[in-house]
Amino acid sequence: MNGSLVIAGLGPGADHMVTPQVTQAIGRATDIVGYIPYVARIPARAGLTLHASDNRVEIERARHALEMAAEGRHVVVVSSGDPGVFAMAAAVFEAVEAGPQHWRTLTIDVLPGITAMLAAAARVGAPLGHDFCAINLSDNLKPWALIEKRLRLAAEADFAMAFYNPRSKARPEGFARALTVLNEACADKRPVIFARAVSTPEEVIRVVALPDARPEMADMRTMVLVGTSATRLIERDGTPLVYTPRSVPQ
Repeated sequence: MNGSLVIAGLGPGADHMVTPQVTQAIGRATDIVGYIPYVARIPARAGLTLHASDNRVEIERARHALEMAAEGRHVVVVSSGDPGVFAMAAAVFEAVEAGPQHWRTLTIDVLPGITAMLAAAARVGAPLGHDFCAINLSDNLKPWALIEKRLRLAAEADFAMAFYNPRSKARPEGFARALTVLNEACADKRPVIFARAVSTPEEVIRVVALPDARPEMADMRTMVLVGTSATRLIERDGTPLVYTPRSVPQ
């Protein structure tokens, strides 16, 4: 029996934002592997085993999925958003590279999902309408000095920025340091978008000027988007529209 491994993105939170391709893969699966809250989004059914595990065990989770696929099972590894953006796809391929040779013969497919920065950007307009970058503010797997260097260089290049994992209970000081770096590097009042739990009933969107951004405005369910020096606000009732023009003056 030939097994298979699918690495799938569940989107930002709402069921209607899961792609049909991912829904079909889950429907064929014998096993679902992933972080506890993501596996909890998968309905139980006969013939399906759910393998939920805690955070920070990505490589162990990937190896378990590969072992089951090698035994002939049809395994889906789930991530929120897109599996290739700070998620499980890279962990699986890291495990494949370091693992036994027969893992390289497995059928492995990566199915994209709507990542949080795109869902958040769409809720306010088009803040990522020109060049942008995405930075994971967690220093679990990389040193803070590298995060700070990337923040400064991105600000110097006048990129729009999307920040994943901005502020956790274990490291609340990191986002405060990030805001300090940005305020030192950006001498303007470019907009900052705090988009929490986008597409869920708990969604909250807040737009403030960079000097008014505060660390407590973000948590681990918040996507933070920072505009460029050219990003525009269109005031209206409620949340303003935010967009970055498609062209840059010569």
